Amino acid sequence: MFHDREDAAGRLSEAVAAMRPPDPAVLALPRGGVPLGAVLARRLGAPLDLVLVRKIGMPGQSELAAGAIVDGPAPVTFFNEEILRASGLSEADFAARIETLRGEIEARRDLYLPGRAPLDLRGRTAILVDDGVATGATVRVALRALRAQSPAAVWVAVPVAPRDMKPVLEDEADRVICLAWPDPFWAVGAHYRRFDSVPDAEVVRLLREAGPGGVGPAKGMA
Repeated sequence: MFHDREDAAGRLSEAVAAMRPPDPAVLALPRGGVPLGAVLARRLGAPLDLVLVRKIGMPGQSELAAGAIVDGPAPVTFFNEEILRASGLSEADFAARIETLRGEIEARRDLYLPGRAPLDLRGRTAILVDDGVATGATVRVALRALRAQSPAAVWVAVPVAPRDMKPVLEDEADRVICLAWPDPFWAVGAHYRRFDSVPDAEVVRLLREAGPGGVGPAKGMA
């Protein structure tokens, strides 16, 4: 059990720092992952960026994901081929929706990181951070999008995830750092005493403080 995101961030950051990732770059999933990503970036003296993911819903069934689009230097689109085959649809049928989602992602990045291009991850250790994993769908597609940017390695760091997600995450990432693998698992928020929503203004503040080049190492990390 974590008291709040600050508590989880401190514990997670120490666990990641102990593994000494070479040339790290921290990528947070907004909004809940940003407070943890900010602490980790400071601990490692690494730059902080976001990974923005939008689900591509099925026509008339928006909650059923046909795929997802992930931002980056070049947005990456993933589709669930089984769902497409079962529905008789093709990727081309979603062209208009994808264009709309790209616009939404661009608007969100402009809100959070005005004037800042996505980090160049080539040759770096890309560390994806969130405040927890539930189904794993968003984290998995984000990891695949990061992999497409040619980093030296892709890590994922989260405070808590269901035990049955362990082999799934280990299959997607080069290294998985998770502080707790509960079974049964009910929801991410059930493992925090305080799990308030993170407002956009807080995300903007944390990213502004981090700046485009990172936040610099915390005391004792240099």
